[in-house]
Amino acid sequence: MTYGRDLTLHDFRSFYDAVIFSTGAIKDADLNIPGIELEGSFGGADFVSWYDGHPDVPREWPLDAKEVAVIGNGNVALDVARMLSKHADDLLVTEIPDNVYAALKASPVTDVHVFGRRGPAQIKFTPLELRELSHSNDVDIVLYPEDFEFDEASDEAIRSNNQIKTMVNTLTNWLVEEHAEAEQPSSRRLHLHFLHSPVEIVSEDGSGKVSSIKFERMKLDGTGNVKGTGEFVDYPIQAVYRAIGYHGSPLDELEYDARRGVIPNDGGRVLDADGKPVPGIYATGWIKRGPVGLIGHTKGDALETIGCLLEDRLTLPPAENPDPQAIINLLEERGIEYTTWEGWNKLDAHELALGAAWTAENPDAGVVRERIKVVPREDMIEISRG
Repeated sequence: MTYGRDLTLHDFRSFYDAVIFSTGAIKDADLNIPGIELEGSFGGADFVSWYDGHPDVPREWPLDAKEVAVIGNGNVALDVARMLSKHADDLLVTEIPDNVYAALKASPVTDVHVFGRRGPAQIKFTPLELRELSHSNDVDIVLYPEDFEFDEASDEAIRSNNQIKTMVNTLTNWLVEEHAEAEQPSSRRLHLHFLHSPVEIVSEDGSGKVSSIKFERMKLDGTGNVKGTGEFVDYPIQAVYRAIGYHGSPLDELEYDARRGVIPNDGGRVLDADGKPVPGIYATGWIKRGPVGLIGHTKGDALETIGCLLEDRLTLPPAENPDPQAIINLLEERGIEYTTWEGWNKLDAHELALGAAWTAENPDAGVVRERIKVVPREDMIEISRG
């Protein structure tokens, strides 16, 4: 079902006293540099949707690059880099779809570079995501001493923020360990670069394909921000993934703040063009406040929205037709495909059975696959209705 095409806001208000929009922020933020349109330049959000098995994303993904750049210093950048560098067999314990496993298994990648504009004390990772990098089998983490620059603001952040302190300590320890007596090198490397600002993605042979990327070296200015040094450096790469943030999308019949990528709201109450609450319409999550924070932040955000709804419960506009069967009848009249909770349980059981069958058929793999995810939408619908 697509909101605005299959069902309108008027439709929802006919059947429900209140509607909560929790549509998130699924578009990649733009990176406005020359060459961003070249073949081999991708959005991190699209890649995440692909390896998570989103049915609206093509089954195939071009994984033909040996050297890859990931631009961003947040958790999404780390997720993208980890998936690109990790060996496919190590992902079998997850819910990885078969098409994703096959593509990653055939990937020739040897080096994944993650680039951030600011220094180690300004990263937007979380400690857990950072530590996960060290758990990748046969992948060396590579750091560069010249990137470890700290100013007064950095020192203050380390002193006052335990999360920053933990991550800087982790990075520093990795740097020291890397320059100690080297063990047998791994077949893949994950490079973490700081103080690099992207300038241009280059296609050197005129083929229209990514062949390198140019950065300006940055330096801290004493406040935790950065400024350019005028020094430029090029890296040979064949693919670029931008992971510099997400952006929400406008929704029919609702106001939209294009600059922030959110639905204008007051504590979760959706506002009209005059800044007044629209009775019975609410928002939560990233479409409410922008793409910041993880599940813990979103829980508190949802509580705020539900609190507003409960405060308004006695004045909510009543639904014209609150019969639960009425919305089902409308879906069937319009030929809109849907599933039920019973159908979801059928799909869940089917995916678990696929995982169990694979495990039984591959005893020498030494891996238990809890489930194998079904990706095509038509297959999911058929299974859930079977």
